[in-house]
Formats: sequence, structure tokens, C-alpha cells
Amino acid sequence: MRALALIGSAAPEWKATESVPFSSARRWSAAGFGSRGAWVLGAADVLLNGERATGSLAARLARHADAGRRMVLLARAPGGLVGKALPPGLVPTGLVSLEEELRPEASSTIGYLLAQGIEVKVLSGDDPRTVAAIAKRVGIPASDGVDSSQLPASPEALVEALSSSSVFGRVTPPRKRAMVSALQSAGHVVAMIGDGVNDVAALRQADIGIAMGSGSQASRAVGQVVLLDSSFAAVPQLLYEGRRVIDNIERVARVVVTKTVYATVLALAVGVLAMPYPFYPRHLTLVSSLTIGIPGLFLALGRRAPRASSGFTRRVLGVAGPAGLAAAAAALGAFELTRTILGTTPMEARTAAATALFLVGLWLLGYLVWPLTRARAGLLVAMFLLALGAVWLPVSRQLFGLSLPPPYVMLEVAGLAAVAIGATLLLLQLERRGQLGGRHHGRPTPADLATPKGGGHG
Repeated sequence: MRALALIGSAAPEWKATESVPFSSARRWSAAGFGSRGAWVLGAADVLLNGERATGSLAARLARHADAGRRMVLLARAPGGLVGKALPPGLVPTGLVSLEEELRPEASSTIGYLLAQGIEVKVLSGDDPRTVAAIAKRVGIPASDGVDSSQLPASPEALVEALSSSSVFGRVTPPRKRAMVSALQSAGHVVAMIGDGVNDVAALRQADIGIAMGSGSQASRAVGQVVLLDSSFAAVPQLLYEGRRVIDNIERVARVVVTKTVYATVLALAVGVLAMPYPFYPRHLTLVSSLTIGIPGLFLALGRRAPRASSGFTRRVLGVAGPAGLAAAAAALGAFELTRTILGTTPMEARTAAATALFLVGLWLLGYLVWPLTRARAGLLVAMFLLALGAVWLPVSRQLFGLSLPPPYVMLEVAGLAAVAIGATLLLLQLERRGQLGGRHHGRPTPADLATPKGGGHG
């Protein structure tokens, strides 16, 4: 309108006597000019109201739609306006085509999301053919766009339509929200990207609402994430960072919960068997620092980003339970073996128990960071050398209340820890195959580890 105003002002006889304002539901506006008649401006397919265009108009509409252009039709209403209803018998007078300029990063962003196994759906208020043409240009697999106004309102029908098509046109704001809700009811986690007032309801309904910084204030207010530079290029990095944080939390949780399990089992075993506790508090401080505290800092900074999935608690307990039981069994076994059978001193027996606990903890650490990289292998070696120094150096032995047992005792302890680790691996393997009813919690595949440009994993 500002561009038209630059050309000149309307003649006095072109004074509007009545008008119908534009709305996203109608997709047209109109004005009556007395003896000059009534004129309607809006989406071409809406103004034609299902009537087939003929001749040159039909050819133009088809050509522009197939090229991904929006079409705005100006039509004269011979019978004048009829309230807020679309006037009948419109006579097309002018056609304006508007072409969208695609962002340079759109194709690469869509390609990354599709490669990650994420289904991309386009919900637009424009003509379905126009939307489908644009979708194809950015790499979204689509046939002809679906006119959502022709779809049934039931959630089941929407789920079926959404599963068979990726591009939908003429989607009203309530229908956008219904489509998001239908996807959620089918078990999908839905992220909605929008920038207008028409997207507010869907953004609020979605599990993750992503608003554009240049969008409406309402969309920014309801969005959980706002792309300040309004660039889709941030979406892959957003996905990567979210997956990375979840994976790091899960790995750290497995280590911490493992300690909770073996501490609980040790406390119960000591109480039931009426035996001495196999550790001094200083021993647990040392072992926890070398298998949880220091490594946990590096685990929390990991750059691996496997695809997130439900079952966080089950996966954590699926590793922490067997590993915690193995650690407790190894520690108690080493303590009793050295104290009652091998005839060591109480301090040597406690050192042997702490050694067994450390070895199982170090193995768990290696299992969680597999496959090993140079940095991860360096972390494991560093923890082992620190533990060796704590037992070997007189100053650290005195500080932590340790005593160096004979070599044959340490070999027995290492063998006992190896048996406990082997039993744990067997349990984890059975669970991975589903024989225990658990869910696969194994290591991610290379496809899961794919990272956006500029990201990485280590």
C-alpha cells in the first residue's frame, strides 16, 4: 500500500463507502465505492471459490503456482458487497504474483533435519500448489500439496493425512494447532517454527515452540526458543546442543547412580552379615574422585550427540543397577578374600576392597565413553596413574589410610574385579538384546552422531 501511495492519491470519486477488512480466515478484503462498484482483493483460489479458471487466466495461475509464487487476484463484484460474505459472480480484473526469496541456509537445514530422521511438515495458509513448489525447492519430498480445508476434522483423519503427506496449504490457525495435537497423539515429539500471529496457537501446543526474532510479538512471547537473527541455520545447532546436553546428563547420571547402588548394597550387606565395613571414608573419597568427580567434569563437556529418545530412567538404571551390584560384590569379595583367606592385615584388606571398587568404576567409565578417542583414553590412563600413585607413594598412602598389599593379593583382587566386570557385561548384553525386557541403551550409530556444520563430537 505504501508503494501505491508513492504513485499518487486516489481520485475524490473513489471514496470507500463500505469495506470488509482482511482476515487470515477469509484471506480477502473488499471495499465498495458507491457508483464505482465493489472490489475484492485476495488469494486467487479463494476468490475463484472453486470455480475453474479458463483461458489465459488458468494458464497464468498454473504457471505461477508451479513456480512457487503467491497469487493475489483483484476482482470486481457486480452485485456489490453482501455483508462479510464473499460476493458472488466476481469478475477477475488484475493478477499480482509475489515470489518468495528463499534463505540461503534453508536447503542445507532441511537436508540436515531429514538426514537425522526428523519428519518435516509444512503448514501454510497459502495455495497448496504454491507451497508444494517451494517445498520441493528446499528439498522436502512432496507431491502435490494438500488443501487442509478439505480434510476431515477428526484427529484420526489428520494423523493419517499427516503420515502420507508433508505439505499442506490453506491451513487456518485452529487447524495448525489441531495438526500439532494430532501428531502428538500419535506419539511424536513436535517442534513448531512460526513467526506470525497465526502460528501462536500451534507454537503454544507444540512440545517445542521456535519463534523468529523478526516475527510478531505474540509469537515471540509464546515461543520457548527465539531465533534472534531469524535464521534457520541455528536449528541444526539447536538440535545438536540439546542432544549433546541430554547425552552428557545421561552418562553422568549412570556414574552417579552406580555409586548410589553400590553404597546402598554395601550398607545392607554389612548390616545383614554383621561384618566390618570394608572402607574408611577416605577410601570412598579417593575412589569417588577418580571414578566420578574428576571424570564427571569431562563427561559433562562431551561433544557426542546421539539421537534422544524416551526411557531415560530405564536406561540409567539398566547400566547403573548391574554395575553397582558388580562393584559392591567385587569390593565385598576382595575384602573377605584378603581378610579371611589370604590373611592380610585389616588395612591391606580395605586397600584391596578399594582397589576392586576402583577397577570396576574405571571399567564403567571406559564403557560409557566408548568408542575411545585419544582424549578419552588419556582420561582413563590419568585416573589409573593417579590411583596407582595414591597406593604407591608413602605420603598418599598415609593421607588416605592405605597399605600396599603383596603382589599376589593384588592379582587376586584384579581377577575378582574382572569376574564382576564380565558378569556385568553379560547382563548388559542380555538387556540389549531385549531378553530382560529392557530397552537398547547401547552406543549410538554413526548416523546418530552426525553434527551440523561448525559442530563436532569427540
